[in-house]
Amino acid sequence: MQVKVTRVYLSEDSPLLQELFDYLHENKIKGATVFRGVKGFGASGATREARFIDMHYELPMILEFFDEPKVVDDVLHTFKEKIDGGRVLQWLAEVN
Repeated sequence: MQVKVTRVYLSEDSPLLQELFDYLHENKIKGATVFRGVKGFGASGATREARFIDMHYELPMILEFFDEPKVVDDVLHTFKEKIDGGRVLQWLAEVN
């Protein structure tokens, strides 16, 4: 079965992270995972990293999900006004 895997790059403090995750869960997307980055940078060039002493709320976060290509396209269409350009990465994959 072919699926489309999608990664949405956000910040830990982005309200869109929870909104998008909840939407995926409520709409029974085949799978979703949120990853917390320990260090990263984006278009701004600013490096964000986790340190033992610091309490950061701007760490990089990746929300990855997959489903049939049409289902994924519908999700992204629903959120097209909320997700900034350059924050979505997608590829086709096979599920065994």
